Amino acid sequence: MAAAADGLGSIAIDTTQLNMSVTDPAAWATAMNNLGMVPVGLTGQQLVTDSICVRGFDPNLSMMTGITPINPLLPGMGLVPQPPVTEIPVIKEIMHCKSCTLFPPNPNLPPPSTRERPPGCKTVFVGGLPENATEEIIQEVFDQCGDITAIRKSKKNFCHIRFSEEFMVDKAIYLSGYRMRLGSSTDKKDSGRLHVDFAQARDDFYEWECKQRMLAREERHRRKIEEDRMRPPSPPAIMHYSEHEATLLAEKLKDDGKFSEAITVLLTWIERGEVNRRTANQFYSMVQSANSHVRRLMNEKATHEQEMEQAKENFKNALTGILTQFEQIVAVFNASTRQKAWDHFSKAQRKNIDIWRKHSEELRNAHSEQLMGIRREEEMEMSDDDSTDNPSNKKLRVDESALAAQAYALKEENDSLRWQLDAYRNEVELLKQEKGQLFRTEESLTKDQQLQFLQQTLQGMQQQLLKIQEELNNKKSELEQAKEEHTHTQAMLKILQEQEINVFTVPLVNQDREKNSEKRSQPLKSEKEALLIGIISTFLHVHPFGANIEYLWSYMQQLDSKISANEIEMLLMKLPRMFKQEFSGVGATLEKRWKFCAFEGIKTT
Repeated sequence: MAAAADGLGSIAIDTTQLNMSVTDPAAWATAMNNLGMVPVGLTGQQLVTDSICVRGFDPNLSMMTGITPINPLLPGMGLVPQPPVTEIPVIKEIMHCKSCTLFPPNPNLPPPSTRERPPGCKTVFVGGLPENATEEIIQEVFDQCGDITAIRKSKKNFCHIRFSEEFMVDKAIYLSGYRMRLGSSTDKKDSGRLHVDFAQARDDFYEWECKQRMLAREERHRRKIEEDRMRPPSPPAIMHYSEHEATLLAEKLKDDGKFSEAITVLLTWIERGEVNRRTANQFYSMVQSANSHVRRLMNEKATHEQEMEQAKENFKNALTGILTQFEQIVAVFNASTRQKAWDHFSKAQRKNIDIWRKHSEELRNAHSEQLMGIRREEEMEMSDDDSTDNPSNKKLRVDESALAAQAYALKEENDSLRWQLDAYRNEVELLKQEKGQLFRTEESLTKDQQLQFLQQTLQGMQQQLLKIQEELNNKKSELEQAKEEHTHTQAMLKILQEQEINVFTVPLVNQDREKNSEKRSQPLKSEKEALLIGIISTFLHVHPFGANIEYLWSYMQQLDSKISANEIEMLLMKLPRMFKQEFSGVGATLEKRWKFCAFEGIKTT
């Protein structure tokens, strides 16, 4: 094919001799014969260049000489792209080792299946090992795949192999399906079919996670560097106020180049609250120097306005020149459209000239409108001023403007002098106050110390009084509790004495009861006691088996929260003919109960 292409290149040196008309059927048939294609007899655009068409080429020559005809549609000739390269199947061969031989699997069988590859996998599972295979033989076989870091062999004909790199696992997977035979033995224990698969190991996953974290840290570091690079620079730090810095700042405020930087520092100091009675004069002088820049800024504005007016004037003059040139171009087009010259142009030329003339007229009209607008603005500005003033009036106006400027300057100087005088007065007042404070400091210090001492003593006495009051209240409460306990114990002693007398002498008890009844049957002290007796008698009448003092007290407390159990017990003991006390239960369940016995006394009588 290359020789044929070289031959064609040598033939196509002189293209002038090989030209042929595409419309000629004989030439077209000859070209098709030269290309080894059957003539179709179609007319149209030439498909192949004339340089590769050889005159007088006989297609039957290939039959005799064995030269194949040239087909331009073959790949490699440049007319048709080459077909895609198909993948050649990998042919597995027998692998010989020192102590074993690996036989490849049947190529017609499907490839062995594997599990999904874990992230960062460096460990493989090898199953189907011969029973007599040792770690040395396994290492000898799999050393071909790469550097082995660990081999963990099991007693059940499988093992786990860990490599140093991840790509070595792919080489080990290639050995899956091979039949392994130890030496030249035909024993079943010396042969086995290998099954290699990915294994999920914690060490591999941990190393993969560490690697991913390292990559993430590098990415964050790179992003941070990029953000720091893209971040705009922070403004310079502003120094704190001091007399030295204030002096330097006053000098910077007078310099036009450093004024913008100095004015920001001054503004920051004022916002921070650095202005006080001591620093007021310095800040005033700096504010005054900042005010002096107003005149400079006004002058700069005036110069910029003049430059703008000059630029407007230049633009107007340039626009006028452009407009005159447009007028000349339009005049040329108009002259070309006259009959003397118009008849000599062709139809296409006339059309182009007409289009150009219309376009030029549109541009001329737009520029003329723009120029007229500028002139109208100038006329409106001039209408504000009196265009009919005399030269004497103009001179008077100039003099008046000069006098106004002088008066403004004198006013500013007067204001600055008045402000300076106020500052000096403030300084004098500060000095006077400082001198007066020197004489009064000692007296004021002694008075302040005395006042502080008196305040401390008063606070100590108040605290002591509060403590004494608290102790007094605590003692009162303790005394009341002791009184109640004393009365309760006395009542209990009396009850116990009565019980002992009842055990030994019954008749004496009756006599004592009569005496006690006579003694205790004292008249009631108040209406409240009568009310309580009525309520208690009703409550005990409802409870025929009696009620203990706690139960009775809980019921009475709902009616009167201030009443105590001792008061109720004393009241019951005053009326032995109405209420009596009995013991129920034995041992730990012994309980005192009060019963209503008024009706029993009536029945006996």
